[in-house]
Amino acid sequence: MTPAEAMSHLGARAKEAARAMARANPQAKCRALQALARLLKERTNDIMKANASDLNAARTSGMDAARLDRLTITPGILEEMCAACLHVANLPDPVGSTVAQWQRPNGLLVGRMRIPLGVIAMVYEARPNVTIDAAILCIKAGNAVILRGGSEALQSNTVLAAMLREALSVAGLPENAAQLVDMPGHEAVTALCKLSNYIDVIIPRGGEGLVAAVTEAATMPVLKHFKGVCHAFVDADANLDQALDIVFNGKVQRPGVCNALECLLVHSHVARSFLPMVAARLGTAGVEFHACPTALPLLGPRALPACPEDWGKEFHALVLAVRVVDDLDAALDHIARYGSNHTEVICTNNHVHAMRFLREADASMVGVNTSTRFNDGGQLGLGAEIGISTSKLHAYGPMGVDELTTTKFVVLGQGQVRQ
Repeated sequence: MTPAEAMSHLGARAKEAARAMARANPQAKCRALQALARLLKERTNDIMKANASDLNAARTSGMDAARLDRLTITPGILEEMCAACLHVANLPDPVGSTVAQWQRPNGLLVGRMRIPLGVIAMVYEARPNVTIDAAILCIKAGNAVILRGGSEALQSNTVLAAMLREALSVAGLPENAAQLVDMPGHEAVTALCKLSNYIDVIIPRGGEGLVAAVTEAATMPVLKHFKGVCHAFVDADANLDQALDIVFNGKVQRPGVCNALECLLVHSHVARSFLPMVAARLGTAGVEFHACPTALPLLGPRALPACPEDWGKEFHALVLAVRVVDDLDAALDHIARYGSNHTEVICTNNHVHAMRFLREADASMVGVNTSTRFNDGGQLGLGAEIGISTSKLHAYGPMGVDELTTTKFVVLGQGQVRQ
């Protein structure tokens, strides 16, 4: 069977399953997610063994540290996966809810009702926990999902996908509501991108190359999880000790993820005080600085002159671009030019500046006096996320259950006809 034929059969099965999921009882969906949480706990050894196999192969192939970090399932990550299943299970079911309703002068009652998107294809790299996060959100929102993880995580994803299908079956739901593409090679992804007759939306989550390839090939709408070029601006009125904690957390906690801090902007009035603090704290943690001419002499021996390519770059490593700016306007100009619509934060005690930054910084999450690392579905109370959309149509930011539905108009009449 060719990749195109295999993907067509898979798409047809997903389309049929999506109809059943759209009318599924909310309690059945909850039972499926609860069953999945139990399976994840009961079969921890199977999951860890499969993940160890993927990690060994990845190390042998020379995978870099950032991707190895995303590929690893730690006990803590597994516990988060279980918790996400239960959290999403307990969320209100969005399907069939009315989000707005009004009456027209002719007596018609008009409303908007939430409905599933249908069939969602998820194409992603490295992170096997995405298999669970994506699937549980799609199931809760009444969708069918096709999962195409990277070949580097195939053993982990195969084990997790089998548990997904078993959990659906236990709850009386169609197993084909969650299907894994286990066919290697780009041909399968390309074929998947052409199934607009079966797939309603496709979501690429990974590096720039993956997102660009899927966007170019897809014949259905694409919700892009693009790169995370995240900035922090330390204003003249910032609490510098607090700002230092925020910058350290954003860059050092997990440098390989999309909400990690990549560029630090510092107001010229506090640069001489703040940047040596940054050099001492972050430099000790192994961070290398790519600095503008003003910042360079203030950052010590771990600083290198920045090159033009450093602005707007996602390093995925303990590397931080640093630039001194004259004021808030200059910071916003830099973000407008080099940001990726992902996450932007300001450290300031100036309320006017904070409110202006919230309005004008264009990103899926904008924060005041907080870490970029909070742009995450779980951290923002969504339970989990299928990705962080940097597109502005349909969804912007972490995509939880509600973002995996759309609305349709429903109209209740008493015999009215149009005049």
